[in-house]
Amino acid sequence: MSLSELARQAAVGKATLSGLENGTRDPRLETLYAIAAALNVPMSALTLDQGAPAHEASSVRGTAVVSRLLEVFEEPGAVYELFALTIVPGAEQLSPAHPAGVTEHVTVHSGQLRAGPAKAPLTGGPGDYVSWRSDVPHVYAALGGQEVRATLLIRTPR
Repeated sequence: MSLSELARQAAVGKATLSGLENGTRDPRLETLYAIAAALNVPMSALTLDQGAPAHEASSVRGTAVVSRLLEVFEEPGAVYELFALTIVPGAEQLSPAHPAGVTEHVTVHSGQLRAGPAKAPLTGGPGDYVSWRSDVPHVYAALGGQEVRATLLIRTPR
């Protein structure tokens, strides 16, 4: 796929893609998810060097979310990516739709969370679990002025 075609499909500027490819630009979480969706791959395919352990991945920051890859589990039918999330108060992050069949599963450890489909987000507090089909635009936000700590499991079918 050409740089121009990837830029078009991911709705990301060619200069941004070129900077990411050359290592002169730090990726935003929303940008990485848009590129991964356009390529129909899990995000870890973009953030991990081939054969590197997941815990060596750097944290990636979005508008409201700081995400750190903890582990990648691969099965014949799906790839599972486990992330530690920190959601900062005062901002809402809109994540682009993932490919068909992708689901997200969040367990809240502290704080109050609003996450899920942009048109019908879910809420949860400490100990709560929420999940949704993430092949639609979806949001993440901390409620009540306190940061949220959570784990996110993304299931991407092969």
